[in-house]
Amino acid sequence: MEDNFSNYFSETGKVAREYVETRLDLIKLQAAGKLSRALGLFFSLVMAFLLFFLAVVFLGMVLGFWIGELTNSYATGFSCSAGLFIVLLLLILVFRKSLIQRPLSNLLVKELVEEIELKKEEKERRKEEEREEEYHENI
Repeated sequence: MEDNFSNYFSETGKVAREYVETRLDLIKLQAAGKLSRALGLFFSLVMAFLLFFLAVVFLGMVLGFWIGELTNSYATGFSCSAGLFIVLLLLILVFRKSLIQRPLSNLLVKELVEEIELKKEEKERRKEEEREEEYHENI
């Protein structure tokens, strides 16, 4: 009788250990998935920013040369172009919350909410499948 109890407890311990290890593996995989999504979003935003920055630099050069041709002085043209960029920088600093922080926050929240909704839909689908299986088994 004692052998049965010790065998039962050792088997239960093994199953519990396997469950905990499997659960930890699942948590690690879920964290890796979320991290990969976040890094993908981050790198796509960095690339978009770099492309935007290059476009602004080249447009500034074009503007400087154009104004320089109009005024017959490249110094004046590039000074006007630099002045325009300083004004734009000040406007961005003043309105940074509405132009940068809020849209980025909304984008991140939207990504997280979509992920949560997908998980809810998957759980509901699984429950529905289980109900259908139980229904077919009872028939």
